Amino acid sequence: MIKRLRRKLIAACMISLTIVLTVILGGVNLMSYQKVVADADTVLALLGRNDGEFPKIRNGPEILPGKEAPIERGPGRRDFLGQNGLSPETPYESRFFSILLDENDQVLQTDTGQIAAVDEASAKLYAQSVVESGHAAGFLDDYRYLVLAEEGKTRVIFLDCGRSLSSFRTTLLASAALSLLGLLAVLLLLLILSHRIVRPVAESYEKQKQFITDAGHELKTPMTIISADVELAEMECGENQWLIDIRRQTERLTGLTNDLIYLSRMEEEKPPLQVIEFPLSDVVEEMALPFLAPAKSQEKELALHIQPMLSCTGDEKAIRQLISILLDNALKYSPAGGQLELRLEKQGRNILLVVKNTTIQPVDEDKLPYFFDRFYRSDQSRNSRTGGYGLGLSIARSIVLAHKGKIRAESSDRMSLSVVVSFPA
Repeated sequence: MIKRLRRKLIAACMISLTIVLTVILGGVNLMSYQKVVADADTVLALLGRNDGEFPKIRNGPEILPGKEAPIERGPGRRDFLGQNGLSPETPYESRFFSILLDENDQVLQTDTGQIAAVDEASAKLYAQSVVESGHAAGFLDDYRYLVLAEEGKTRVIFLDCGRSLSSFRTTLLASAALSLLGLLAVLLLLLILSHRIVRPVAESYEKQKQFITDAGHELKTPMTIISADVELAEMECGENQWLIDIRRQTERLTGLTNDLIYLSRMEEEKPPLQVIEFPLSDVVEEMALPFLAPAKSQEKELALHIQPMLSCTGDEKAIRQLISILLDNALKYSPAGGQLELRLEKQGRNILLVVKNTTIQPVDEDKLPYFFDRFYRSDQSRNSRTGGYGLGLSIARSIVLAHKGKIRAESSDRMSLSVVVSFPA
């Protein structure tokens, strides 16, 4: 139990930290990527408004294509670029090329004067790939492109974003690597410190188990004496209602004490199991047959569906007790005329044991996980007319976990309860 608690604590901390780091670093890197895209789109938009070139501005006014003299006064080059959110150095730092296509997507003009890594043949291939994709903007390799329509023609402008993307990838990889190193460091710290964190719980749990074991052994002596005295009193005075009640309650108390001691031992880190291979199908059938008569006397129907020739490796005595607990529990809490079913079969690499019974009251699905807690009863009035103490399913869970299996309770229609046990075959 303590080991499981430590594992859950470490897993919860690591999952929480991973989520936080993913959100923070993912947000930072996403904003960095969006900044690269936004800057590239700004430059491309400016190039698109000027036929694939940066605007030529001298002493303020803009020289429009085909004009020898300025039309009107305008801002200087620095002010013009600043108004567009660009640095004055942008025209000198940017590497771009453009291709003009006719309405049949035939290349009319290529301009690769502002880039050395791409020749005219490569530029044509890039343009054709973009036109075939049908996208108006996006990335092709490390080039951000923009497709513009110009009077029946199509201009495709490419901007080299290699340096920006390389910087982004370096930052992304560095943040991922540092995050992994941080997670490993936190994991090592948790492995060291979790032992100290759960130590008070472990000590309290050990004291609780020791108290149950010691109290159980201490109670056995007075209960044995009481039982012997009752037998002597019956021999001298004969049977009467008071002596019968004393004997009955003594037997109940003895059974409860034995169950508590057994449960305490089963929940230890290394329960004393005698592991052997045995014929599980024969054991299940042998344990189920004695329940047919009580079921019939209570007007209940018990159906057995046992796949033959199944074997299991484990403690045969503990498995017998598990089957007895599940069948006894189903018999106690099913109504008169109810239906009971025991099914044993192999599914894949697991052996499945299912005990199902109809219920007296509707099953609350929210309470299903609590069925395996100690002293838990769905009947909150603690009525003991069934003769149980709420320890049966808790002992069953301990047996299953000791055999590295899984156990769960489920209800498909709220008027029946199925306890499903899965063992590795």
